[in-house]
Amino acid sequence: MKIRCIAIDDEPLALQQIAMYVGKIPYLELVRACAGPTEAMEVMATEKIDAIFTDIEMPDINGMEYIRSLKEKPIIVFVTAYSDFAVEGFKADATDYLLKPFSLTDFMRSAEKVKQQYELRNAVSLVTSDENKAANKWDSEYVFVRADSRTVRLQISDIQYIESRKEYVIIFLENSKPVMTLFSLKSIEERLPKDSFMRVHRSFIVNLKKITEVVQNRIVFNKEASVPIGDQYKKDFQEFLNQFFLK
Repeated sequence: MKIRCIAIDDEPLALQQIAMYVGKIPYLELVRACAGPTEAMEVMATEKIDAIFTDIEMPDINGMEYIRSLKEKPIIVFVTAYSDFAVEGFKADATDYLLKPFSLTDFMRSAEKVKQQYELRNAVSLVTSDENKAANKWDSEYVFVRADSRTVRLQISDIQYIESRKEYVIIFLENSKPVMTLFSLKSIEERLPKDSFMRVHRSFIVNLKKITEVVQNRIVFNKEASVPIGDQYKKDFQEFLNQFFLK
């Protein structure tokens, strides 16, 4: 496993230090050491980047502003001499915050957080036949997901619904506690069996086979949990219901 990263800093010595430290971490690969966000933009346009180590206070473009401008954010570690930026950095969904001057030990701690985040983002291991792997489908019985430091096997038939919360999803199960993992709802939607699962809200996917009631604009599961039906999904959901109405 190699986590492809770039470093951004307008101070040559600081940039050299980050590059040197990255070289000491076996699972990190430095794609480019950039003197500023403008150079980083050029790299991001052509290269797949998993993580960014970036200064904040820079002459042309503020590092925080640059990160906020990215539509798809890699894993972010802010590297700065100003502790006042810490709270703002974490609001920008930074994985870590390195305060200059920092040691190799400090950098290794941040690198480990980057690794954990990378593993979470690439969390779902599909357990499929060779035929289904080629078709990019989930196995009909179970799937493995990463939850914190654990790898959990989930029976697909046990899933009631899935809720999106920013970068995470929570998988609610019929007979056990929910499981939270770092994954996008869209990616899961693309891989779940279409005959059993449906997106009914921008934040929810439901297992159609687990629905017990529909009350107004909410889908109910065993009278213990319910999810809303979004306006843009009502038509498709109603068409599903119409297939099973007694006439």
